[in-house]
Amino acid sequence: MTPEQISDFQRDGFVIVPDFLTSGMVNDLRSRFEPLFRGEFDTGLYPDEWNWREGRDEQSLTRQICNGWKCDRTVASIVLSKPVGQACAELGAWPGARIAQDNVIWKPAGARSLGFHQDDSYIQWVDPPSYVTCWMALDDTSAAGGTVEYARGSHKWDLTDMQPEYFHAPDDYQATIREAAEASGSNVDLVSVEVPAGGCAFHHGRTWHGSGPNEGSVQRRAIVAHCISSEARFHPNNVNYIYSRYKTAGSLNMDETFFPVTWSDKGYRSPMIESFINGTATFPGADPD
Repeated sequence: MTPEQISDFQRDGFVIVPDFLTSGMVNDLRSRFEPLFRGEFDTGLYPDEWNWREGRDEQSLTRQICNGWKCDRTVASIVLSKPVGQACAELGAWPGARIAQDNVIWKPAGARSLGFHQDDSYIQWVDPPSYVTCWMALDDTSAAGGTVEYARGSHKWDLTDMQPEYFHAPDDYQATIREAAEASGSNVDLVSVEVPAGGCAFHHGRTWHGSGPNEGSVQRRAIVAHCISSEARFHPNNVNYIYSRYKTAGSLNMDETFFPVTWSDKGYRSPMIESFINGTATFPGADPD
């Protein structure tokens, strides 16, 4: 991150990078979407969350998998990469970054909206509860195509308690941000992230964001990496119904098997990353063959 990008991030709560992934990375990731949502996982592991399944759920819903990196090495190669971790650490002013969660997002033409929210509302099980997120576009994005929208400066507003039902396909996807803006005495200044495939945006964990319905004629696919500080620990009291299952008894430390350190200013990366991505370890935490 350049000093100018860091300054923009601190002022606006996000920064847009039009050219981040190579065309080869984009094509490799695109090829994994249909198998993933059919349940074809090359590691044999299910993701932590799987919100849309072929043959089960409505076609109009936005499709999402959380922690696809655990079930797919192509996804892992991007969300666990050094550039993603380094950029998030620099923007967060952290000594290093670790992955907390990823999203595989697929919004076909005609798919419905995702409600406005703050990511940090969902990470109170971590201490400190602070995300920096890298959102990576795998298709050219447009406002009509339901791209992500940021509310400029909203990371300076109070944190709002959000429930999962506000997120998936609400009737009015901007209702929550209007309420938050009124509570903070602020105006809503929305910015649509319109980038070519391979572009990305980084946002602060408190930045309000969401996306409208895909009213365009093409699909919108994205990969998202939610990073936390390499020094983050489990909160001593707050529990998440999914991710607190990875807490070890008697310790608040976050096991690098499940929350690997992807970059640090000391040059450290969790040793399991490379063996897992290249297939010499069959699943996260397994010994290489």
